[in-house]
Amino acid sequence: MRQLGSWLARVGVGFVRACVVAVVSFLIPAVWAAAVALGIWWGAGNPWSWVAPFVLVCVGTLALSRPVCRMVRFLVARWTATILHAGYRQAPPVTRLSTGYWWNGFSYERTSRDALLDQRWRVRWQDPANWRDLRFTAIAPFTAGVVASLPPAGAAAAVLGLTQPAPSARLVGVFGLVVAVASAPYAWRCVEPVAAHFLRPSPAMVMADRVDELTAQRADATVVQAAEIRRIERDLHDGAQARLVSLGLSLATAEKLMEADPAQARALMREARAGATASLTELRDLVRGINPPVLNDRGLVDAVRALALDSPLEAEVSGDIRLRLDPPIESALYFGVAELLTNAVKHAQASRARISIAQDDTTIVVDVEDDGRGGAGERADGGLVGLCRRLAIFDGTLEITSPAGGPTRVRMMVPCESL
Repeated sequence: MRQLGSWLARVGVGFVRACVVAVVSFLIPAVWAAAVALGIWWGAGNPWSWVAPFVLVCVGTLALSRPVCRMVRFLVARWTATILHAGYRQAPPVTRLSTGYWWNGFSYERTSRDALLDQRWRVRWQDPANWRDLRFTAIAPFTAGVVASLPPAGAAAAVLGLTQPAPSARLVGVFGLVVAVASAPYAWRCVEPVAAHFLRPSPAMVMADRVDELTAQRADATVVQAAEIRRIERDLHDGAQARLVSLGLSLATAEKLMEADPAQARALMREARAGATASLTELRDLVRGINPPVLNDRGLVDAVRALALDSPLEAEVSGDIRLRLDPPIESALYFGVAELLTNAVKHAQASRARISIAQDDTTIVVDVEDDGRGGAGERADGGLVGLCRRLAIFDGTLEITSPAGGPTRVRMMVPCESL
């Protein structure tokens, strides 16, 4: 009985999905049919009987091709978990120049509204993905659309045939019912291979997107590097350098007072020693901010454990202490964990955290989970966006699961191989 119920559920779900695929596949051909019907209705004597249908076909096809392709990608991702990247061109930012004009990457405009409107049209119609979408909308009705139409067509034949008294009509109705029921669980599945073949970005589009991504990553890396250098210079100038200057003055004064006032000279020497100790501590803190020594000496797992011991959270760390990675990747993951623990304390008001570090043949995965109040997300000026950019330099990704009320789980994944 349970198997029968499962089979009936598959038939019902498959029938609905087949109807959806058929409707989406034949949406643009329906516009073509409506244009032809309009021309026939107007008659051959009307001068608009051929111009208006042609305009309707062109405008309708161009306007619906991208929404139809987006709908197909959404359905394939929802039903089969196959992600088909769109590969559409992204508009560059619109900036205002010192002359008062707005530059949109293509032309100068007087207002930001005009610049955005012009940019939207240029990006939309100069995108080579338009030809890919048009090709798919022309092929889909004769491939996925025809196959997906079998269940609804069989159901329609069954309804029409079984309601007729003639035996031949009823036989056709039974045959249509058999076709509808037998093909329903499978007819909609043909949309996945068709969409995967015709809707994936071309190699040229992938290469162009990759070039844009690497350009953005290089710019982000340059900005981060410059900010880090400025921070080091500021810390050295305001901290250790000032103490070393004061130390030099104290030693010079002590040298002059060595014979005239030995007690005062010894006091200055004690102050100089205290200043030297403080300077050494500041330099160690500064070096630790660049890269902690335990990370260089013992690897990522032990460095994260040391970080967890210094955290106010009750943190549990699991991982293989023998794991060693390239130093830049270890540094990025270490500071990523540090930022996530800081966010858990500062924003999520968490009390416990669990950190898991694991690696398979090609990827290092770091999971950080806390028992905070949740609601974490990527804001334009937030630290998680900066963490995404830091990982993107290594082709890494950041996944955030943080429902309201918690818990929050963040997964960092970077493709790499252990040393």
